Amino acid sequence: MRRKLVLLASVALLSVGMSACVPLVVGGAAAGAAVATDRRTSGAYIDDQAIELKASDQVNAKLPSAHVNIASYNRAVLMSGEVPSEAAREQAELIVRGTPNVRKVYNHTVVAGSSALSERNNDTWITTKVRTRLFDGKGFSPQTIKIVTERGVVYMMGLVTQAEGEAAAKVVSQTSGVQKVVTLFEYISEVQP
Repeated sequence: MRRKLVLLASVALLSVGMSACVPLVVGGAAAGAAVATDRRTSGAYIDDQAIELKASDQVNAKLPSAHVNIASYNRAVLMSGEVPSEAAREQAELIVRGTPNVRKVYNHTVVAGSSALSERNNDTWITTKVRTRLFDGKGFSPQTIKIVTERGVVYMMGLVTQAEGEAAAKVVSQTSGVQKVVTLFEYISEVQP
């Protein structure tokens, strides 16, 4: 009986001591699963995260009146949002192009005042609907597609076959609230493991 109590007390102490590790283990497992189902190399996946952080920080610091979103997939960067002038649009693009590991930039920013919170919330809602519909789609893997919505325009990035890209774009175009679909896919000849 005493041995069982000692064992139970030891397990309790270990679980309390390790409770802070649980979020790290679970978070690490989730990130690992995301990388495992992604067609990008793990290096490209990590580079994309760093590109988004660095480019966003630089653009926000140098152009505080702009609202520029940065999304990176396989080191190709999508810039969307609003800038106060054509000069600011060009400056933002130069900043992004100067970020380490960026190999291509799609500048879809517009010269306009910053969008209202209600517009941004609507874009978030559209993105949620699109992602949900992509999980129901056939003929493509939704984990290989990155979705960004700005002013009702849905931008699609990813490494897909021509058939996968067409099937996914069709699903997105038939989602309520979507004004336009812009495909920025990189096409592969066949599904790579």
